[in-house]
Amino acid sequence: MAAAKPAGGRRGYQLAKRAADVVLAAVALGLSTPFWLWAIVTITLADGWPFLYSQTRVGHNRRIFRIHKSRSMIKDAEKETGVVSSTKDDPRVTRVGRIMRKTAIDEIPQIIGIFRGHMSWVGPRPARPEEVRQYLRDIPGYGLRHVVRPGLTGYAQVHASDYGNIEQKLRYDLYYIAHRSLWLDLTIYVKSWANTLFARWDVARTRR
Repeated sequence: MAAAKPAGGRRGYQLAKRAADVVLAAVALGLSTPFWLWAIVTITLADGWPFLYSQTRVGHNRRIFRIHKSRSMIKDAEKETGVVSSTKDDPRVTRVGRIMRKTAIDEIPQIIGIFRGHMSWVGPRPARPEEVRQYLRDIPGYGLRHVVRPGLTGYAQVHASDYGNIEQKLRYDLYYIAHRSLWLDLTIYVKSWANTLFARWDVARTRR
C-alpha cells in the first residue's frame, strides 16, 4: 500500500484546498436550491416526512461528526436489522431514492458539512463508527484514511465500486492520500460531476 504523506505537510495545498471547498460549497448551495425543493416534495409525497436523515461518521483524525442526506430509503430502514451497509439492488431503497442515487441528488445536503469544514469535496468517503471499529481491527493500514478530511467523492468512488471490496477501496484511498494535489482533486471532481450530469453513479457504484 502507498505510504500516506504527513497530515501537516504541504500547508499551501491544504489552504488552497480549503478555500476551494468553501467557495464551491457556497456556489453549490445556491445552485442546488431547485434540487432541494424537488427532493422535499417527491420524498414527502412518496414516503412521508422526514425528507432528511442523518448518521454519525468518522472524519479527520477520527473525529465524529454527523452527515445529512436526502432520504433514499424507507423510513426506519435499520429498525429491524441494526447497522447494515447498503448493497446493490437494496430493497430498502424507494423508487424516488433510486433516481436520487443515480444522480447523487441524495448527497446534496452534505454540502453543508463541506462548508462547515467536517468534509472536503474530495477525499476518502467517511465510514460509520461501527464499520470503522471493525475495519481498524481487521484491515492493516485502514487508520491512514483519517489523516485527511473525508470527501463527498473520492478516488475510490470514481475507480471502484461503492459495494466493492473494502481492501480494494482502501488501496485507492491511500493512493489518493499519498499523491494528493489540486490537479488530482480537480480530476476526481470533474469525473464525479460527469457521473452526476449523465446519471452514471449507478454504473460507478457497481463497477468491478
